[in-house]
Amino acid sequence: MDNMHKEVILVNEKDEPQGQMEKMEAHHLGLLHRAFSVFIFNQKGEMLLQKRAPEKYHSGGLWTNACCSHPQPGEDCSVAASRRLQEEMGFTTQIKKIFEFTYRAAFENGLIENEFDHVFLGYYDGEVKPDDAEVSDYCFRSMDDISQSLQKDPWKYTAWFHIAFPRISEWMTKETSMASGSTLQ
Repeated sequence: MDNMHKEVILVNEKDEPQGQMEKMEAHHLGLLHRAFSVFIFNQKGEMLLQKRAPEKYHSGGLWTNACCSHPQPGEDCSVAASRRLQEEMGFTTQIKKIFEFTYRAAFENGLIENEFDHVFLGYYDGEVKPDDAEVSDYCFRSMDDISQSLQKDPWKYTAWFHIAFPRISEWMTKETSMASGSTLQ
């Protein structure tokens, strides 16, 4: 089954499965469905960004996190996130779920993202081999650089990245503060 005709898991506001539907139909109807976003950092604390291929069904040519997609019916979110990271960016690394959020965004082509998004985080310093059908460019950038770019050129980034980035930043600040606090005791 090609990527355009896969099914997504329809969910309610508590992420409880409510059935499944062909991906593009769910996006045309704007029905809430399960998704995931993977954020990868290197040892310098820089975030891996990908520029979506221009041919993507929405948000083509925009910068976003390492990878995003939907688990297949019956597939665990963390398994799906690891699978898609390998498929899109050409590497695997250990990831862990850090939070979730819902968002809804309508696009000029009539599609609607209405997603219950599970957010995963991992660290990686090796070679990145992106799939050209998914990714047109990639880079590692500091959180400060990304924050400034989001303010200066918000139109260069995906709708979900605008929502997730501040939450990732807040989560990392808390983790750093907790880690440094525990070494003082």
